[in-house]
Amino acid sequence: MPGHGGADGGATADGGGDTSAGGSDGPLGEADGGGIPAVTPPSCIELTTTCAGRDPNCCGSGLVNGGVFQRDNLLAPEYAGTVSDFWLDTYEVTVGRFARFVAGYPANKPTAGSGKNPKNPADPGWDPAWNGFLPSGQAALTAAVQCDEGGDHSWTWGKGDTLPMSCVTWFEAYAFCVWDGGRLPTQLEANYAAAGGSDQRNFPWSNPPASMTIDPSYAVYGTSTSTLTSPVEVGSTSPKGDGKFGQADLAGNVWEWVEDWYVPVYPPGCVDCANLTPGSDRVVRGGSFYDDATYLTSSSIDTYDPTYRINEIGFRCARDR
Repeated sequence: MPGHGGADGGATADGGGDTSAGGSDGPLGEADGGGIPAVTPPSCIELTTTCAGRDPNCCGSGLVNGGVFQRDNLLAPEYAGTVSDFWLDTYEVTVGRFARFVAGYPANKPTAGSGKNPKNPADPGWDPAWNGFLPSGQAALTAAVQCDEGGDHSWTWGKGDTLPMSCVTWFEAYAFCVWDGGRLPTQLEANYAAAGGSDQRNFPWSNPPASMTIDPSYAVYGTSTSTLTSPVEVGSTSPKGDGKFGQADLAGNVWEWVEDWYVPVYPPGCVDCANLTPGSDRVVRGGSFYDDATYLTSSSIDTYDPTYRINEIGFRCARDR
C-alpha cells in the first residue's frame, strides 16, 4: 500500500452557525412530493437499487448553501473562501451508476470545454488532450477498473450495485460526471461541504463543530481492530455520519477526487476558485476505509497522480442549476 501525503490544515475552529442537517433533494431540480428527482441523470435511469434505505436509485443530490469559511480551518483572513450555492451528490458514485457509463463507452467521452464550473470564468472544462488518458474502449475500461493495487476492487464483488466505484483515475471520474450532467467538485466546494460551511466542523458530523467524537458508527475507516480491505456500501453510517447538508461518507469509505491540482499554499482571495495550474498531483479528500481517524477530518487532504487508480479512491459529482 502506498504511503499517504497527509497534508492537513491542523487548526481547530470554534465556529458556530446553524448546525441543523439539510436533507438531500433531487439532482438538478426540486424533488416532487414523493421525493423523486425532477431530472434524472443518465446513470440513474431505470436504476432501482436503494441506497441507505432512503434514495430509490442512489442518485440524490443535496443543495449546499453557499457562504464564507476558512479553508481547511486555517484561521487567518487570507485563507477565507467564498462558495456559491451548488448541488453535491448525496452518495459516492456507485458501481451501479458507473456501469451505465461503461455501457455507453466510448461514445460518451466528454467534449471540449464540457464539465466546467460556470461560476469560475478561469475554468476551461474538459481538455481534449485528456482523451489520451482514457481507456480506448469499453473492454479496456472494464479491465482497468478491476485494479490489483491495494486489495479488492468494487467492480466484480458481486455484492450489489451500492458499493462506491473505486479504482478510477481522475480522468475517468471527470468524464463520468460530465456524462452524468455534472462536474467534479472543486477542492473549495468539497472542503466547504465537509466543514459544514461557516460551522468549521472538525468532522462532517461534528455538532458542536469543535467536537472530535468519532467511532465506526459515524464513518468507515481503519481502526486497531479493523479487518477491512475494501470499501463498503455507500451510506452505511447514514444518517448519523452525514454532513450538515445531507451528504453521506464525506469522511471515510473512499477518498474522493476533486478538480484541483495540489499546491502547498493556498492563494488568497478565493471566490469559487480552483487550483487549475498544472502540477504533478491532483487532490483527493475525505479519507478511506484504510486510513485512521486523523485522515477523516474536514481539513485533511491527500494527493495522487491523476492517472493513479486504487481501491481507496472514488468520487462524487457536483451539479449546477
